[in-house]
Amino acid sequence: MSVLPGGVSVSHLRVYDWPAADGVGLVGSGSPHLHVASAEAYLVLAGTGAVHTLDASGFHEHRVGPGSVVRFDPGVVHRAVNDGDLEVLVVMSNAGLPEAGDAVLTFPRAVLADAAAYRAAATLPGAGARDDDLAAAARRRRDLAVEGYRELLDDVARVGPVAATRALHDAAVRLVRPAVPHWQDRWTRTVLAETDASALLLEGLARGVVPGFGAARTSAAQAEPGARRYGMCGRLRVWPSSG
Repeated sequence: MSVLPGGVSVSHLRVYDWPAADGVGLVGSGSPHLHVASAEAYLVLAGTGAVHTLDASGFHEHRVGPGSVVRFDPGVVHRAVNDGDLEVLVVMSNAGLPEAGDAVLTFPRAVLADAAAYRAAATLPGAGARDDDLAAAARRRRDLAVEGYRELLDDVARVGPVAATRALHDAAVRLVRPAVPHWQDRWTRTVLAETDASALLLEGLARGVVPGFGAARTSAAQAEPGARRYGMCGRLRVWPSSG
């Protein structure tokens, strides 16, 4: 299946019901993180809760319920907060890049400063791991991100949101920089190709040229089978993408 229209990807998220050390959420919460290249939107399907965000303007709480949409730009720290059966349709720009590692968790400063330590803390057990082991690893990862997030909020109170988020962004860029050439290649072959095709179509229509509708085709796919993945904010049902 080709990337979805506009080069987006979607997933169905059931936010974790694991209580966190900071007591946020009546039921539980996800891992605070940011994306360095991709914008994201949460379309709430069911349940209640909130999305907590942190950017250069400070901390914000967005209360959500069915029908709510919250959108955040690259660089915005966000955390899904579950007050009861919170389910979200997640829409990501740049299909393929989030899966390739453009998300950076808010681990403590010492972990963010060490690429090897960050990878070890962020990576879940591989193929063949028992579900209990995956769940335990995902929860440890979430808890470490919350620990760093609390450290980050202390920095916001001490030096202000601009300086605190700048330090986090600098660390995030250092972590992802080695992967960027691969991302550029992937993005060029998928998202940019989609955009270029739209530009050519509009140019043809403006000149009164019939587009190549004869070559138009339909794609269809089912959600990937099996157990839901352990994502940063909850259990994920995903759809395949050539991105």
